[in-house]
Amino acid sequence: MVRVMPDRIVEEELALLRQVNARLEEPPRGAPSADSIVHDLEDLRTAIAEATRPDDQAALLQQWDRQSALLHQLRGARRPGEVDLGSPYFAHMRLAEDGGEQDVLLGKTTRLLRDAPIVDWRDAPISRLFYAYRQGEPFEEEIAGRVRTGVLTARRTVTVRDAALRRVEAPEGTFEPAADGWHPVETDTPRLGGGQGTALRAHDVGAGVDRRFGTGGRRRADTHLPDIVALIDPAQFELVSRPAGGFLLIRGTAGSGKTTVTLHRIAYLAYHDPAIDSSATLVVVFSPALRDYVSHVLPALGVTGVHVRTFREWAAEQCARLYPSLPRARREYTPAIVSRLKLHPAIGIALAEHVRSVAAPATADQAIDDWASVLCRPAFLEQVLAREAPGAFSAEQLARATDWNRVRLEELLAWRARERGAEAELDEEDEALLLRAWQLRVGPLVRAGGRMLRYRHVAVDEVQDFSPVEVQVLLDCLDDRRSITLAGDTQQHLVAEGGFTSWGEFLAQLGLEGTEMNTLRVSYRCSSEIAEFARGLLGDAVEEPAPPVTVRSGPPVELFRFTDHGACVAFLADALGELVVHEPLASVAVLTPSAELSALYHRGLVAGEVPRLRRVEQQTFTFAPGVEVTEIEQTKGLEFDYVVLVETSTTQFPDTPAARRRLHVGATRAVHQLWLTSVGTPAAAVRSIGAAR
Repeated sequence: MVRVMPDRIVEEELALLRQVNARLEEPPRGAPSADSIVHDLEDLRTAIAEATRPDDQAALLQQWDRQSALLHQLRGARRPGEVDLGSPYFAHMRLAEDGGEQDVLLGKTTRLLRDAPIVDWRDAPISRLFYAYRQGEPFEEEIAGRVRTGVLTARRTVTVRDAALRRVEAPEGTFEPAADGWHPVETDTPRLGGGQGTALRAHDVGAGVDRRFGTGGRRRADTHLPDIVALIDPAQFELVSRPAGGFLLIRGTAGSGKTTVTLHRIAYLAYHDPAIDSSATLVVVFSPALRDYVSHVLPALGVTGVHVRTFREWAAEQCARLYPSLPRARREYTPAIVSRLKLHPAIGIALAEHVRSVAAPATADQAIDDWASVLCRPAFLEQVLAREAPGAFSAEQLARATDWNRVRLEELLAWRARERGAEAELDEEDEALLLRAWQLRVGPLVRAGGRMLRYRHVAVDEVQDFSPVEVQVLLDCLDDRRSITLAGDTQQHLVAEGGFTSWGEFLAQLGLEGTEMNTLRVSYRCSSEIAEFARGLLGDAVEEPAPPVTVRSGPPVELFRFTDHGACVAFLADALGELVVHEPLASVAVLTPSAELSALYHRGLVAGEVPRLRRVEQQTFTFAPGVEVTEIEQTKGLEFDYVVLVETSTTQFPDTPAARRRLHVGATRAVHQLWLTSVGTPAAAVRSIGAAR
């Protein structure tokens, strides 16, 4: 392959953009239609059949292949929108095939211009060549039903803004304009590296901690707890070794060891009291991913009998036993205003007041009636809310929510009456309210066989994302020891509907005013660079006057800006592909603000042939090395060697406390290195990093 000189690269790209701009400014003649391309193909078929010279046949066959590919693209692509005249494409590749060359441009809208077609990177089959091959590599791919072979002679990423070329990135170098012309930019190629194995994953835990607490559930003959000083610090150990009984509240920044302390405390209690290691102990977590993680960690600590559940799982189990006449199906969509009302702390107060004011038998049916009556009485709820949470709901919002509840109740009554065609579902938020209604009307929850459900110890992780009603249900399942561990961080609060505002209010709603709050101040997960950046994301929402203490340094946090998601995908595919090859045991999370963006980036990285790539939906993490693409919320409580936060723009993350907390949660999943990307204007919280690209 002939090496193209840097000045020639810029000249080619400037000429190509002038050509594209001129053709985009021409009076629209309509994009090539399928009929016109079919007509051209028929003419080519005749010409090929009549050609007598091999060279002529080869040239005609090359035209046939190109027109066939364009026809396939035109028929298979989604209906294109208008091309952005200011930024029509972000990448340029040149294909050498059968003695000729073809320029193809990648953008976000298809426009089949003469000699330089722009194709939508998301669904054009030919775009795969840009993502799957490097410059100078031969390719062989089936495109439009035919195997095409050749060489990718040029592979460049360009930045076009306001119809002008602002940057060219090629294997030969990166070039930007200045007052006296274009010049190479002296930059180090951004790399992910050096952090393999820094995150603590479930499959890493056994060797490190199993020997400290004993193996196979066997107890040592002496009464001394095995040495765990090498695993946790003195402040953590002081909390781990608190005597059984009473309330232990643990708060701390991300990565400070809240979950570690919670689980080691269970192991400590079980070491001294083997009865703890049984179904009499319950660990309640926020997500299935964290449940799976904890379920691996506890056996490594010698604890095998403890139940680990998400609150939804646990509540569903209890409701199925206590309320066999209610439907098992759960509604997939519930209006946000209804969820917010059902999770609001005032609903628990309203439910208690209703039960006290209505004399009725202590039965399951009456508890159902209590639950339904409270949710369908706007005047009563308005009175309670005016006293407990003035301004939390407008009269119109309350009317909409109670109207929804009333219609759903009518469906439920029809279903219980077995009316033909009747269908009924419950909202997930109903389960906690139904269990609380049972406790208030009937008494303690019961196990199968009618025995009271009583726990020796309950641990709740990420408690800031539980509603007070949910936690109150768990509190009332404790035995006389009242032994519970609550761990959380209000700076990682994501479920705004739950009504959590502060530790003080939360504890007051649970009747735990004055309970000692224990704070962990050392962040073991994140490097100092990541921890400092994550703290800055919170803005005025930061709680602690001083930043957390960290134990190591790492690479700087970097922000990369792009004109299009396709360019961002290409950049990440290169970086992640190189990382996985050089660090095969690394864990990487590509975190997005939405399921739609997760799907888009996963498809693009698949096209880029990133090894060990997984799309995580419904928190199906494998805790294995590789690259996992998912939304920020799915990774709550987890950690990864590397994290890429995708599209940290003002559109996705407006300057609000809730958006800042989402960014904070995503950033603090990273142990060693953190990258951010933005196609739109970067969010206010991240602009201080500057533009690295």
